[in-house]
Amino acid sequence: MSSELSSERDRAVADGAALKGRSGLTRLWLAGGYSFAGLRAAYLGEAAFRQVVLLNLLLIPLAFLLDVSRVERAVLIAVVLLAPIVELLNSAIEATVDRISLELHPLSKRAKDMGSAAQLLTMTLIALVWAVILL
Repeated sequence: MSSELSSERDRAVADGAALKGRSGLTRLWLAGGYSFAGLRAAYLGEAAFRQVVLLNLLLIPLAFLLDVSRVERAVLIAVVLLAPIVELLNSAIEATVDRISLELHPLSKRAKDMGSAAQLLTMTLIALVWAVILL
């Protein structure tokens, strides 16, 4: 096993131990740090995540410029925010599958394809909701 993998495993064990037994603001602070690390890793390592962030940076301000009700604006923004959430989950699935083995396997392909399908459905939902509200 490479020292890099061993180091990653040691860090993961330490991170889990850091949260164990913690409560209140300390646990919240530590969990927030891990969440930020996940966002950073996704942004730096996943082109698809950067693309949905760009989509959010374009569509959320646009939602404020459109002549729609507050409820419609909230729906437009909420549905767009689903894209990075689903992409984070999709990337986590892909990373987990790759962590297990880089060998081609039908179950690995199935898991990755399902994650991709979830993102496709999310993008379709975004397009449909925006079309229904704006047209």
